[in-house]
Amino acid sequence: MSTTAELLKAAAELFPDEVVTQAHVRHFDLPLGAGRFALITLDNGLDHTKPTTFGPQSLANLDAALDQVEKEAADGEIVGVGITGKPFIFAVGADLKGVELLRQREHALAIGRGGHEVFKRLSKLAVPSFAYYNGAAMGGGVEVGLHCTYRTVSAAVPAFSLPEVFLGLVPGWGGCTLLPNLIGADKAVSVIIENSLNQNKQLKGKQVHELGIADALFEGADFLEQSLVWTASVLKGEIEVERPVIDRGEAWDQAVERGRAIADSKVHGAAPAAYRALDIIAAARNGDLQQGFDAEDEALADLIMGGELRAGLYAFNLVQKRAKRPVGAPDKDLARPVTKVGVVGAGLMASQLALLFVRRLEVPVVLTDIDQERIDKGVGYVHSEIDKLLGKGRIDQDKANRLKALVTGVLDKAEGFADADFVIEAVFEEMGVKQQVFAEVEAVVPEHAILATNTSSLSVTEMASKLKHPERVVGFHFFNPVAVLPLLEIVRGERTDDASLATAFAVAKKLKKTAVLVKDAPAFVVNRILTRFMGEIQNTIDEGTPVEVAEKAVEPLGLPMSPLVLLELVGPAIGLHVSETLHKAFPDRFKVSPNLKAVVDAGKRGFYVYEDGRPTLDPEVAALLKQGDTVLTEEQVRTRVLEAVAQEIGLMLDEGVVAEAQDIDLCLITGAGWPFHLGGITPYLDREGISERVNGKRFLEPGVASVPA
Repeated sequence: MSTTAELLKAAAELFPDEVVTQAHVRHFDLPLGAGRFALITLDNGLDHTKPTTFGPQSLANLDAALDQVEKEAADGEIVGVGITGKPFIFAVGADLKGVELLRQREHALAIGRGGHEVFKRLSKLAVPSFAYYNGAAMGGGVEVGLHCTYRTVSAAVPAFSLPEVFLGLVPGWGGCTLLPNLIGADKAVSVIIENSLNQNKQLKGKQVHELGIADALFEGADFLEQSLVWTASVLKGEIEVERPVIDRGEAWDQAVERGRAIADSKVHGAAPAAYRALDIIAAARNGDLQQGFDAEDEALADLIMGGELRAGLYAFNLVQKRAKRPVGAPDKDLARPVTKVGVVGAGLMASQLALLFVRRLEVPVVLTDIDQERIDKGVGYVHSEIDKLLGKGRIDQDKANRLKALVTGVLDKAEGFADADFVIEAVFEEMGVKQQVFAEVEAVVPEHAILATNTSSLSVTEMASKLKHPERVVGFHFFNPVAVLPLLEIVRGERTDDASLATAFAVAKKLKKTAVLVKDAPAFVVNRILTRFMGEIQNTIDEGTPVEVAEKAVEPLGLPMSPLVLLELVGPAIGLHVSETLHKAFPDRFKVSPNLKAVVDAGKRGFYVYEDGRPTLDPEVAALLKQGDTVLTEEQVRTRVLEAVAQEIGLMLDEGVVAEAQDIDLCLITGAGWPFHLGGITPYLDREGISERVNGKRFLEPGVASVPA
């Protein structure tokens, strides 16, 4: 079998562009006369915006540093070894760019083994080892510390996680095996499974200490100095670290079962990573670490060579890179400054927008509506949300006072908007209403002001068509809830000019939204795909398939919620309105469901009632449904729905609604919460052969979101 050095050398040759992390060793005398100490600092030589990672050459550098300190420890020259990171960053795990390049299982297996062989050496030194989590730590960064004898963490650490399951991997350099043996299976399941599948939730330094992952917590300002004093006290026997006895009985099994329930509720068995991680956690109960490490290696190799991970990495790159450089956005130097914002409407959506604008832009925001009562309610909503932020400690009293003072409401648009640079409307989704609002706003705003519409499906071009300056109208479509979903579809009307569009993108960036440029086509991107997707499910119900069969049909995709629960969230009336808009545009593909219309006409808020928190078909809705006698199986429904989605995406790309399939996926991930393991949707449709069956070709080139040939 190859040595670790040989494994890593071969892997490094596959990955010539690695950003290499050095492992600098320095020596000094510990405080309190505790003895000579070796400290390894992980540093890639770049600032905190380029976090330290472990590619094969980086692991080889750590291996070489461990050669040195291992000898010093054996020779009695040092009393302990520490490992820490550069300012603000400990280490954020494996270099995923290298993982994408792997084409063969044995290379994937080598990466797993290589990491284990290097990290394991920290636990086998002749002296105690200490990890000092000084900054962000994720994945392999967390795991290298788990192999140490002791750990400290800075209270200033903003992000600490094992995010592998979120991406389609398992914590494969000791995480699945060591963490449950350190803090117990239940807490480990929370970190490895629950947090990962909950939109990759991060822990703060204090939580890392409370969970028992770190043995001591120190303030960020003098973190390393305090850690070294603590280290000296431990080595002198003045501090004894006590760890809880781990319950290896029924509690362990219950924790694993809880993890399976979480995985089922989030991915419905559709993505293997969570289940592989849970299998390793379950087996780790016997405390046999090497058996666990071997299982981690095998799981890593299988998952690295699987479609879900490649789709997950593709999705990760979309959100981290493509989202930051929107395709087709004009030169940002054309953008005009925005020093005051107007919001037409004071309902829930308008109030959410006002809150977002004032928090991110910190400029005056003025709401208008048709009566003072609505305005007061809207402004009151924003003020109460600011008070909630204050209550949670997210902002201080000064900032709360300042933000509240910036949000006002007036009845008279001329009074409110005379000096506004950016006015967004969030009124009733009806063309005549929106045209009238824009005519009123155009009459009172300065010539340079942008007029933005939050329409979800109407033509921006038609909305601007009766104005003197249609070139300054832009679509600015947010997704509900505004504070949670990152996507902002920026719609260019036929006459929208570059300066207006550039300003819209600049505002989106300040709002910290993921902006995607879309053509002025019916329902734009997300709503068009979702309406086709949900419409096809609704069609199968109308034709005779039982509701529960149609709903369960798409469970294997692992979507965040079932179609009819999503309809309830959106509101059946809005769903019906969007389907009517699309039916007018594309009558052959988008039907208006008579059953959905009956549900809306009856004033029902959805198809379900909730008994014991579980959705069951509302008997009143069941009485309204008129169904045919064509009953499909779950598989038939799923095939029909996915073929419809593949067809619609193909047509949208032909129409130039967005630049590329990647933008469709970015929209579905950030606007509809579609899972990373699907890569949005197009990698899944390619992987299942649906794209070629429907459109005669794949959406993405082979090797993009799939294993390179």
